Amino acid sequence: MNLKLTSQTDDISASVKITGSKSESNRLLLLQALYPNIRLINVSNSDDSNAMKKALTTEDKLIDIHHAGTTMRFLTSFFSVQDNKEIVLTGSERMKERPIQILVEALRKLGAIIAYEENEGYPPLRIKGQILKKNEVSLKANVSSQYISSLLLIAPKLENGLILKLEGEITSRPYLQMTLELLSELGIKNTFIENTIKVVPTKTIQDKEMVVESDWSSASYFYGIAALSKTADITLSSYKKSSLQGDSVIVEIYKHFGIETEFGENSIRIIKKANSKKSENIELDLTHAPDIAQTIAVSCFGNGIGCHLTGLHTLKIKETDRLEALKTELTNLGAKIEVTDKTLTLYPSEKINENIEIATYNDHRMAMAFAPLALKAPVKIKNAEVVSKSYPDFWKDMKKVGIINHSYNM
Repeated sequence: MNLKLTSQTDDISASVKITGSKSESNRLLLLQALYPNIRLINVSNSDDSNAMKKALTTEDKLIDIHHAGTTMRFLTSFFSVQDNKEIVLTGSERMKERPIQILVEALRKLGAIIAYEENEGYPPLRIKGQILKKNEVSLKANVSSQYISSLLLIAPKLENGLILKLEGEITSRPYLQMTLELLSELGIKNTFIENTIKVVPTKTIQDKEMVVESDWSSASYFYGIAALSKTADITLSSYKKSSLQGDSVIVEIYKHFGIETEFGENSIRIIKKANSKKSENIELDLTHAPDIAQTIAVSCFGNGIGCHLTGLHTLKIKETDRLEALKTELTNLGAKIEVTDKTLTLYPSEKINENIEIATYNDHRMAMAFAPLALKAPVKIKNAEVVSKSYPDFWKDMKKVGIINHSYNM
């Protein structure tokens, strides 16, 4: 499905309810599989979370999670502790190019039996589950926080709990904190002192109802819309002021674009007034929130301002190499942009080429990050259905803010 996007107005007023956080949902779905007396409300309807649900309940021996990177990493640990169950965990061709060796080696040190079916260090994996009694392991902390969270989620079910020592600077720390906070909310004791995390073994937990907060990554695209509008008044639900999600830093970041956020009891209101002041150049370290880099880069380009974004090293191993993808697509639109393996520099530019086709590279965030640009010029999104990975209702919700889509043939 290819869509041409145009905007009906640049004075935006809308109210949108957004599905639960994919990050919270996937953690809680796995914990629910370990502790069935957890009840979940507002679970994400994303492809990734649906893949997680299916994988946790299937009796199949071959489990294909397609493009779901978080699901691959979390399930690698989960199936390692399913005693007497043997499965093969695989995914898309891109998934088979995404490294997983650091997590596999850590699990092997705990006693897990995992073999590579094709290429060393990459999926697919053959996993033979068993009871793991070892409880100490070290892990490089600067590659992906999902490796750490994957271990922490199974930690309370390990025979002797887990002592996890982190080596080096921690990437995406808020996601790690989210995992520990969710464990704490369920009554699972843990500590995080200096670079050592300890999780106490927990056989059972009390009945617990958990409400998943709506997804801040999804909210970021509405901040992108507000940034490119003349005026905006957008209400999103359901959100908390004290969020566990790292991408909630978008509230502070988008002040650079003259946008203010008001918190209601269970919602946020995104406000941009006419002639609001914006920064002339933006410098940000996104080490702890790299997933919003694409949205920010497009917001800067659409406003004709420059930016220098750092802390982006994990973007090269996502659904696509997001840094190179951004460089290619923004250049096609008329931008001057430079990227390294961990930084992005965009130079101010007034020109936006119209009716450019944006390739999405099987990456949901490429489609969604570029959609707000329709407020400035007509834009085409190839393979627009890719948004279902994290936000199936995205195009429907875009219509609520006046961004209309029309299908077109290649």
